[in-house]
Amino acid sequence: MPEELLISKQEYLSSGIHIGMKSRTKNMKKFIYKVREDGLAVLNLKTLDVRISITVKFLVNMKKILVIGRKLNSHKPIKKFCEIVGCDYVIGRFMPGTLTNPSYEKFLEPDIVVLTDPLSDRQALKEALDSRIPIIALCDTFNETRNIDLVIPCNNKGRKSLALIYLLLAREILKNRGEKEFNYKLEDFTGEK
Repeated sequence: MPEELLISKQEYLSSGIHIGMKSRTKNMKKFIYKVREDGLAVLNLKTLDVRISITVKFLVNMKKILVIGRKLNSHKPIKKFCEIVGCDYVIGRFMPGTLTNPSYEKFLEPDIVVLTDPLSDRQALKEALDSRIPIIALCDTFNETRNIDLVIPCNNKGRKSLALIYLLLAREILKNRGEKEFNYKLEDFTGEK
C-alpha cells in the first residue's frame, strides 16, 4: 500500500507546487519527475512531501528559526507562518550584516535559516554560510543547491505554491509540538478572502 501524503495529490496539484521552470540545474535534476512537451519541468510530489516532513523534524526543536523571502509572493505566507509558529522573519531586502555584524541594530542569531529562494535571497545565504548556520531552502529547477543543507524541491515563485508550503510546515510543526487544533486555511496564507 502506498505511503500517504500530507495532503491529497489533488490539493498539491491545484496549487501548482509541482511546476518547475524550463531551465534546470544539474543539482535539481534528481527532483524532476518529468519534462512536459512545452519544456517545463514537473517536480516529484512524493519527494516534495517527504522533504516537507523532514524539514518539520528539523524545525520542530529549533528555538530560533529565521525565515527569509525577498520575493513579494512570499511575504504573506512567511508572516503567517512566523505568527503561527513563533519565529523571526526578514521579508524584502535582506540588509547586509543581519547575521554577521553584532553592531547592526537588527542583528539576528538564529539556530536555522529558511530561504524562500536561494537566488534572490543570496545575501542571506552567504551570511548564513559565513556564520555556520544550517540552511533549508525552497528550490525550483533553476536553483543551485550548493551550500544548502536541506532542499525542498518546489515552485518557489507562485503565490498559492508558497502559501501551501508554509501552511503545511506550520500545521505539521504544531502537530509535532502536540497542539491539536489547526484552524487555518490556504486563504490565510495567500491573503485572499
